[in-house]
Amino acid sequence: MSEKVLMKGNEALSEAAIRAGCRHFFGYPITPSSEILEYLAFRLPQIGGTFLQSESEVAAINMVYGAAAAGARVMTASSSPGVSLMQEGISYAAAAELPCLVVNVTRASPGLGRIPPAQSDYWQATRGGGHGDYHLIVLAPFSVQEMADLTILAFDLADKYRNPAMILADGMLGQMMEPLEWGNQPQDPPVKEWSVSRTESRDRRLILAAPISDEGLLELNCHLVEKYARAREDEQRWQSYLVDDAETIVVAYGTAARISAEAIESLRKKGHRAGLIRPISLWPFPAKAFAGIETTAGSCLVVEMSSGQMVDDVRLAVNGRIPVRGMGLGGGWIPTPEMVEEEILKS
Repeated sequence: MSEKVLMKGNEALSEAAIRAGCRHFFGYPITPSSEILEYLAFRLPQIGGTFLQSESEVAAINMVYGAAAAGARVMTASSSPGVSLMQEGISYAAAAELPCLVVNVTRASPGLGRIPPAQSDYWQATRGGGHGDYHLIVLAPFSVQEMADLTILAFDLADKYRNPAMILADGMLGQMMEPLEWGNQPQDPPVKEWSVSRTESRDRRLILAAPISDEGLLELNCHLVEKYARAREDEQRWQSYLVDDAETIVVAYGTAARISAEAIESLRKKGHRAGLIRPISLWPFPAKAFAGIETTAGSCLVVEMSSGQMVDDVRLAVNGRIPVRGMGLGGGWIPTPEMVEEEILKS
């Protein structure tokens, strides 16, 4: 039986993590993600879980590494500069093939920035923000409902590919309140035979962040390339809205997609045919969503709450078939539907 409640985005994400079987959280508070820590600090002890406010983000990600190696479903959460401090540990977790969840409720940057919402961490999330050839599985919510649903999915995909996953949200999604519906309880997390935990059937195992031989390191990298190729083929996710007859295709994710959808609905009422492609997986990027768009569309507009980062992936996906241009600005800029309408009409 479903249950409908009114929740803030950060709290919905936190409760979803618990329902997904996460019982361990390590993190350091930073606005606009702090409600995740506050909620889990209250809830996890109630269910026998572990909440620990670490001395820094560097410490937090290494605690996540340890719990993941032991086979636990574990997560951390932060915002922009805090996630930057975690990058070395995230790279280690990817190398050791340790599933875990990192949440970035993005704030305006660069540097320390300010607390308004932004999408300026796209490159960091999708290019592998630390050293080495690796990827995170990156999902971008559009609503409070998806803050919950995609969190559960992120844990499942992290386990499926033995890889860190990330929820890339923004401060507006984290802070807004909306109704959401809880469906059936997820199943218990899978038993991880590869973990270092001792069981009755075997002794503990050793997990390394990198093999100690040149041959072993090359073999690891080849294995990761093959794994990422499978994820790229099988895990592309997107939503198309009014695309079939659209003359202009808008591409946007998260809060920018909500604003763009409102602009498109307004233009449709005025007789202008615009549509929306909303990437849900930022990595792997949903290139399949763009197959055949040139049959109706004459141009593509990428709307971002940054100075323009996802536009590169859209251009690669479109592959020169129609012009692609970007609309974006950093520093906490939030476009209005009227701004997006005006930009669409320039096409």
